[in-house]
Amino acid sequence: MIIYRYVAHQVLIGFIISTAVLLPLFSFFDLLDQLDDVGRGTYHVTDAFLYTAMLLPRRLIQIAPFIALLGTVVALGKLAVNSELIALRVAGASPFRISLAPLSIGILLLLSVAILEQFVAPQLQHKAITYRAIALEQSAELGKNLGIWTRNEQNILRIGHMLNAQRAADIEILHLDKEGFLHTHTQAQYANIINDDIWKLSNVIVRTFTDDQISAIHMSSLNWSSFLNPEDILTLTKPPESLSPLELLRHVEFLRSTGQDADSYALALWRKVGSALMTIAMLLLSIPFVFGSIRTGLSNKLVLAALIGLAVYLLDQIIANAGLILRLNPAFIALAPGLVMILLANLWLRRTF
Repeated sequence: MIIYRYVAHQVLIGFIISTAVLLPLFSFFDLLDQLDDVGRGTYHVTDAFLYTAMLLPRRLIQIAPFIALLGTVVALGKLAVNSELIALRVAGASPFRISLAPLSIGILLLLSVAILEQFVAPQLQHKAITYRAIALEQSAELGKNLGIWTRNEQNILRIGHMLNAQRAADIEILHLDKEGFLHTHTQAQYANIINDDIWKLSNVIVRTFTDDQISAIHMSSLNWSSFLNPEDILTLTKPPESLSPLELLRHVEFLRSTGQDADSYALALWRKVGSALMTIAMLLLSIPFVFGSIRTGLSNKLVLAALIGLAVYLLDQIIANAGLILRLNPAFIALAPGLVMILLANLWLRRTF
């Protein structure tokens, strides 16, 4: 128990050191990107720093596998360089027993990431995106001049842009009949979202299509029974990776139930699981990495570990993007890299021990 606590303490320190190095580094790149926008609208340097700060939980989640890899290498590498690993082995501690400490700390890291992923990072990231858009005098939309598009069984909705959470502008509603033909086209300048079901449209033109003619009616206002609630709209305006797992699951089900393409959101959901698998893989990989080269200097271990982490990160990004373009199964795309790394780490563990 004393050996376990000592090694666990060293691993925890290693995780803290890795976080203290990697998190500011990645955040610095975010800040540099934001500084390019300083001066536009009311976006100032303080806004860029605030935006970057609100993204810290998201960045921590993204670099968790590499914190696990470098943190364990730092801890066990330091013990190896100081000959403490040899002393522990002489004292009767098996490699498996020593390995339990980093695995336990890794589980704590995964639990922390899960809490951040569900309750902290999505909320702060959405606030950061909204805050930045307001300062830059931008609206939330899926693409320039494209707006936000969604549908259910008989309606296709386009929102030009969201002015705020309860008000939208440039609205188009295409209502289809049971045969799938266009029945009415409703165009409104503004929409006030009264509640989950009712939108009050302003400055409305309703065009009705029949077999032999098209009729148009102008109205100052019209109440429309929407199939979207404000939460659904906010989900549509957020990047898929910024949503919590429950939000992603709910939105994937909504998209599939209405016949829409859900691959990008399904991939984002499965990549959260894949990130956990990759964290486990990095933990398993770091153990034989240290034990297998116990006399190698710590600096060499860290450089090699950093290169491995960078290569795995780039490969994971390439596989995800290529898989989405090729329309491969999202679960396979997201889980395959982590499962392959776990298999390789397991083989290396068997050869080392």
